[in-house]
Amino acid sequence: MSKITASAAGTITLGDMTVNRMGYGAMRLTGRGIWGEPKDPEEARRVLRRAIELDVNFIDTADSYGPEVSERLIREALWPYPADLVIATKGGLLRDGPDQWRPDGRPSHLRKALEGSLERLRVERIDLYQFHRPDPMVPFAESLGELVRLKDEGKIRHIGLSNVDSEQLDRALAMTEIVSVQNRYNLADRASEAVLDKCNSLGIAFLPWFPLAASMLTRAETRIALVASEHSATPGQVALAWLLARSPVVLPIPGTSSVEHLEENVAAAAIELRRSDVDLLAA
Repeated sequence: MSKITASAAGTITLGDMTVNRMGYGAMRLTGRGIWGEPKDPEEARRVLRRAIELDVNFIDTADSYGPEVSERLIREALWPYPADLVIATKGGLLRDGPDQWRPDGRPSHLRKALEGSLERLRVERIDLYQFHRPDPMVPFAESLGELVRLKDEGKIRHIGLSNVDSEQLDRALAMTEIVSVQNRYNLADRASEAVLDKCNSLGIAFLPWFPLAASMLTRAETRIALVASEHSATPGQVALAWLLARSPVVLPIPGTSSVEHLEENVAAAAIELRRSDVDLLAA
């Protein structure tokens, strides 16, 4: 399994950057409730190093993961970074405790969050900076406008969005180039289907978060088990392979705190589902 690398999924472009189409989401490297330090910090760093060995060259994180813990672990494990590594981070959420998330889209907060990410990741520019979630208390254009200013200042290379609808994506595109959208999407939850279709038509990368949806796939268990058996794969690998087959703009970012699970996820890049498999799973 470990001989299969992320390059088996092919590549995808984000603006002027090209990465393998199997990424890694670093949210799960933190403590329970995405809060505090991991139980085993060295194992967390080992997962990150193993991801690089498996040709993963896109890592997704956020200042709110920990908070600050995930970004710091990435720097500790991987700096100085490989030349082809793209680290995407996000800003726009505050943390009050485990499993608690509160939007803050004020321009002053986004600027402070961006500056903190630059320092923790030890970079002069963020390759992909994503607005984590629109804040209902702050006009969307004000939040995004600050990211545009930060890009103009050379602190952001490309801008992405997260947790947005089609109308918000249209509004953002009227203001600036958007190279990625990160929304919740998986076999069990396809509420963002319209956003994915828009990204597909425009050539914008779509990063599905919660891609495995392990606790939500019970209704599709029989179909997944059948396809998994035919491909000698695990249900989780089939769920990832389905995302890769769904659209060429999909860039899965499965997360884990286990090297073994990481290798299993990356191996899904080599699974080639038949059209009949894709249709069966989506039924």
